[in-house]
Amino acid sequence: MKKEIKTALLLFAVLTLLTGVIYTAAVTVLARLIFPKQSSGSIISTPAGIPVGSVLIGQPFTGQGYFWSRPSSTPDFPYNPMASGGSNLGPTNKVLLDKISARVHTLAAADITAPVPSDMVEGSGSALDPDISLASALVQVPRIARERHIPGAEVRGLVKAYTRGRWYLFLTVPRVNVLKLNLALDKLR
Repeated sequence: MKKEIKTALLLFAVLTLLTGVIYTAAVTVLARLIFPKQSSGSIISTPAGIPVGSVLIGQPFTGQGYFWSRPSSTPDFPYNPMASGGSNLGPTNKVLLDKISARVHTLAAADITAPVPSDMVEGSGSALDPDISLASALVQVPRIARERHIPGAEVRGLVKAYTRGRWYLFLTVPRVNVLKLNLALDKLR
């Protein structure tokens, strides 16, 4: 019995060292070497070095002079990365329908009356999507141009400059990272 306990403790120590220390350190080092920006959170900072956000995690922009992000369905507070996940509300769920209706009314109050793209009123699967579709960005251009007193063509040009195309020609839709776009918008005026 004493021998089995000693063997079990030794095996526990060796496996803890292998999986808890060596494996973790190896993955961290490889990630830093192969994906240095992503492994550090893809943080964007001001020229003064003050972090303003990550290009990988959505965040709320509520001001009329900013592009609005895709809605978040995280509990407690919006865009909480510790609570990432969908709401699991089905398409006929009254709670979901009420949320979408409220979002449509908010957009209408901001004079967004064109056909509203679905990603302006529906959250993503992770609830933290940092991008919006090109259609969602373009439908917001008149509001932003009006609020910032910038010609609409200039705002559309900025949207075009920050638009990323499809992955492998057919995956996803053309999209825009909201944080990058809003930071570029702040540089205009």
